[in-house]
Formats: sequence, C-alpha cells, structure tokens
Amino acid sequence: MLGKSFRTTALILIAAIVLAACGSAYGSSPTPAPAVLSASPTPAPAASPTGAMAESTAASPVVIMVAQNATLGAILTDSQGRTLYMRTSDTKSTPGCYDTCAQNWPPLVGAATAGSGANGSLLGTASRTDGSTQVTYNGWPLYYFKGDTAAGDTKGEGLAAVWFAVSPSGNKVAAPSSQSGGSAY
Repeated sequence: MLGKSFRTTALILIAAIVLAACGSAYGSSPTPAPAVLSASPTPAPAASPTGAMAESTAASPVVIMVAQNATLGAILTDSQGRTLYMRTSDTKSTPGCYDTCAQNWPPLVGAATAGSGANGSLLGTASRTDGSTQVTYNGWPLYYFKGDTAAGDTKGEGLAAVWFAVSPSGNKVAAPSSQSGGSAY
C-alpha cells in the first residue's frame, strides 16, 4: 500500500510541475511584448535573433543625455551612448510602432530621468497598446534602432524618411551644414 501511495503522490507532483511549466511557457499574451533595451548602467547583453532585450525598471530608470555625434551634432542618447530616435509618422504622445516595427525599432519603455544636457521638462510618457509605458521627449515616443550595435552608432538616421535622431530641443536633428563635414542625406 505504501508503494502505491508513493507513486500516486509522485505522479501528482510531476503533473503539477509540468502544468506549472506549461503555464509560464504559454502566458496569457497572444503576441510577444515589444523588444526594448536594458536601462542598467552595465553593458547591455547582446540582442537575441529577434532583437529582444530587457526593459528598464522603476528601480533603474534610463538616463537620457546629450552626446556629440561627429556627423549629426548634439543628439539624445541613453547613458550607454545608444542613440535615441523619433518616428515622424507617430503622433506626439501616441506610439505607432508595433509588431515587426517594434522588433526593428525597440521602444524605450519604463522610467527615465534627464542627464547631462537633456531637458527634464521635455521628458514624459505615453501608453502603449500592450499596457507598457513608453518614454517620450517633447512628446515624441523614443525608440532605439536594432541595427545600431555600438555606442555612438546612428545607422537608423533618416531611414524610410521617418526615423531621425532626436535633438536636445526634442525635434529631429537638422541636416548638418556642409561646413560641419557631414552629409545632408
């Protein structure tokens, strides 16, 4: 009798473990959450094949700061030097980049604070359709570009004529003048 009771208890325990594992593997969200970048001060982990990275948390808000780019001039970055972009086809305070777009242009979600050169009064937030909170600057939702792989990269600048690095005033960066040595897309 003891053997049968032990087997029954073991089977119940195994079934509970399997059900718990299935429950977490198949969460209630029908689509994956948008990809976002880490807000921690340590170097970000490499992106997965889909570009997904960890999101910022209230405990470690992203520090938005101004950096000098040799081609574009003063632009917004995070504290790790990753360029922040705006999408001119978005409406102010209304993110419009989801699904495949968000895989290529991960939204900056979570909390943010103004660092060196950034204007804290221009920082804000907007609600995303998945319930997360996206950081805005001068009302424009902020994004990263999946193709930027190192601090200071601006490979997303001007893509599709809607993606632009953000100036300290919260607008798309102005095309550099010919005297600055940059090209004017």
